Amino acid sequence: MILMGRTLCLPSPATVHELFFVARDASIIPDVSLDPVLTTFLSLDSSAALQHQYDYAQRSMSREHQAAFNLNLTSALGGRRVTNGGVGVVALALSLIFDQVAHQVQASAEGNLSTHTTKTERIFGISASSRIGLMIQDYLQLIPGIANDEEKMAETTELYDNWLKLELVDHFERMTTKKRMSTVSMQQWLTGAAFHLHMRIHQVRLHSVPLGSVRSLRVSYKTGFNHLIQGYTAYLRRNIQETAALGPERTRSRAASGRIQTDTSNITNMTNMTNTSSLPFNISLSGSSDKLNDSRGLSVTAGIGKCCKTHVSNADSVLNVTNRLSVDDKPKNTLDSSSVHSAEEEDSLLGQLVIEPLRNMSHNVQHHACESPAIQQALVTRIINAMDLERHKNFFTSPEKVLQGLFRQTEDFELRAN
Repeated sequence: MILMGRTLCLPSPATVHELFFVARDASIIPDVSLDPVLTTFLSLDSSAALQHQYDYAQRSMSREHQAAFNLNLTSALGGRRVTNGGVGVVALALSLIFDQVAHQVQASAEGNLSTHTTKTERIFGISASSRIGLMIQDYLQLIPGIANDEEKMAETTELYDNWLKLELVDHFERMTTKKRMSTVSMQQWLTGAAFHLHMRIHQVRLHSVPLGSVRSLRVSYKTGFNHLIQGYTAYLRRNIQETAALGPERTRSRAASGRIQTDTSNITNMTNMTNTSSLPFNISLSGSSDKLNDSRGLSVTAGIGKCCKTHVSNADSVLNVTNRLSVDDKPKNTLDSSSVHSAEEEDSLLGQLVIEPLRNMSHNVQHHACESPAIQQALVTRIINAMDLERHKNFFTSPEKVLQGLFRQTEDFELRAN
């Protein structure tokens, strides 16, 4: 609670609500969540999801393209059947290769004969160039060629399991002890931990690790995620900064002040014009008439009631400007400073919201300035609730019945014409 003297200075729920949705529309609300593709294929429904994707891809193709699609897939997979192809990390790898081959067939049909393929920039919501993203992508690209060799599959999975485990431990340490906490780092850890858990589950299917190793890993990741949520919440509390847009009263006050200054300037100019005998217009330096040879801060005023400011860098420029202007002419090639000031003043009237580095925006939500600290804390709560981090925590705490079902998954995948 924030006190202002004897009265509370708390924002209305409507103010917090408006700021949250303005920030959401500006796409600066952070998100830490598991990619739907990841959660779909690392579930008990993975086999049905993969079959649906395969059938859907073929239905959108002509017979000729279907034949090319299946031929290319057979070549990529080393056959028409993939052992454990419908479950877990293997199903996830096949879903990616389906998309890749379908894209190649479509490109070929459109006359693009390039066979060059590039790695995706992002994978499951994280950068593919990050160490965690790179490990996941490299492992998934290896799976289609080794899935039918159970021994090779077990060896490769164990190798990447160890690499990813070490990277996740190091990543966790960087966030918690080296002040590397951010939305991006949270997203990378969550995605990496979820994928690593299912690599371990697949090793149980291959009979290369005991069931207990999966259970202990789940507990470790659940505990770690709880700790990271606390650290991330504290991180947002430190970083969210908000200032209010100026209200109507302050806007009118500032505008009135500007008018008073303009009127005073015009009166001064009229007086100077009356007292000027030889020059067709008055040249003044910040109100001082005895420094005509000093060109810094020079303003040129032409005619009564007509005003513009032209900044020049030397005395020769002053003479040139003097020779070009007449009493009744306003410089056509001179930017009207009033328009510049108007834009600057308009920007200065806007409020500011900073959530974390590179996530900031201007806004026009008006409220009392003393409400900003309470708004900042309220926005932290809204952002954390919007992420629904508890639901993602459940990924590491699925019931024993679900875990046993994942262990028993053994569905192969077979290519066939639609």
